[in-house]
Amino acid sequence: MKTVINSPDAPAAIGPYNHANKGCGLLFVSGQIALNPATQQLVLDDIAAETQQVLENLKAIVETAGLSLIDVVKCTVFVRDMADYAVINGVYARYFEQATAPARELVQVVALPRSVNVEISAIAAYPV
Repeated sequence: MKTVINSPDAPAAIGPYNHANKGCGLLFVSGQIALNPATQQLVLDDIAAETQQVLENLKAIVETAGLSLIDVVKCTVFVRDMADYAVINGVYARYFEQATAPARELVQVVALPRSVNVEISAIAAYPV
C-alpha cells in the first residue's frame, strides 16, 4: 500500500505524477527542477541558484512527509553539462553533510524537462 504525498511548499507537478509516494518504510520523491513554488517560474539565474531551488523543493517535499534531509538515503542527480559538477556539488554539500550524505549518482543527460540544467530525485527512509 502506498500513500501519496504532495507538498503545498513545492511547485505543482508539471505532469501526471505526485511529489512523492510513501511505501514499505520508504519515501520516493519525484525528480525536482528549479520551479519557484510561489510563482511556478523557473529559477535559471545560474547553476548555483538553480541547484539551490531544486534542493529547496526536494527539502519541502521530504519535510511534508514528516522527514528531514538527514533521512535521505539515495539521490539521483541529472545534469545537462558535466562542467557544472563542481558548482552543483558545492550547493549540494550545504544540504547534505559528508558524514551523513546519501548515496548518489550524478549523470549527464541530453535534455531535461523545460530545458533546465539540473534535476534531482531522492529516496528517504522512515526511522524503524
